[in-house]
Amino acid sequence: MTSRAETEENQNGVSPMIDLRDVHLTLGSLAGEVNILRGIDLSVGRGETVSVVGPSGSGKTSMLMIVAGLEQATSGSVRIGDQDFRGLSEDGLAEFRRDNLGIVFQSFHLVPTMTAVENVAIPLELAGRRDAYERAAEVLEQVGLSHRLSHYPGQLSGGEQQRVALARAFIGSPKLILADEPTGNLDADTGQQIIDLMFNLARDHKTTLMLITHDADLAQACDRTVEMRDGRLVKDAALKAAE
Repeated sequence: MTSRAETEENQNGVSPMIDLRDVHLTLGSLAGEVNILRGIDLSVGRGETVSVVGPSGSGKTSMLMIVAGLEQATSGSVRIGDQDFRGLSEDGLAEFRRDNLGIVFQSFHLVPTMTAVENVAIPLELAGRRDAYERAAEVLEQVGLSHRLSHYPGQLSGGEQQRVALARAFIGSPKLILADEPTGNLDADTGQQIIDLMFNLARDHKTTLMLITHDADLAQACDRTVEMRDGRLVKDAALKAAE
């Protein structure tokens, strides 16, 4: 079975943005070893939007953590863009994330003692950019929060906090955005606004987007949906449609 991303590589000589080959993740517990991921093969093309669905405990977040370099696969190959994760140190992985990835969480993960503009500026500050705050203000304006620059997370609604989180994720023009239940803590109307904003930002920045969701509307908004069960990929809507 040849994926869309593999076809892209064969025809254009361009590697996929995400390339997982026979990825396993086994973790220890008091009851013994637990097989979290059981041989994941997945390719995602550059600029593609992919939703990952499946029941709780199926391995979705673990796979996302491996793609982000926040969890190390027990075995298999993990390649993100042109970078093979094998052999990278923790510092090397952190630098790669800083320069290439943006991550959006369900619970926002904003620093409560920092203002909106300070939260958004963090990635550029870590990269040593002198224009971090100026750029943060510009991106907050893009997400409709130019009037909230000096507000702290506790002074913002859930939707506003997620907009700040999106601005922080996109500020460095990352090649890949990973989102874990980005609308999970929001009401339906606010969630739809975040969906529209996230996809508009991804399009404008030409960013690959992979997201975990239980939201059917969000899943259907993607180019492609893959389903996980018991640590395996069991369905790929795009592949099924192409066969």
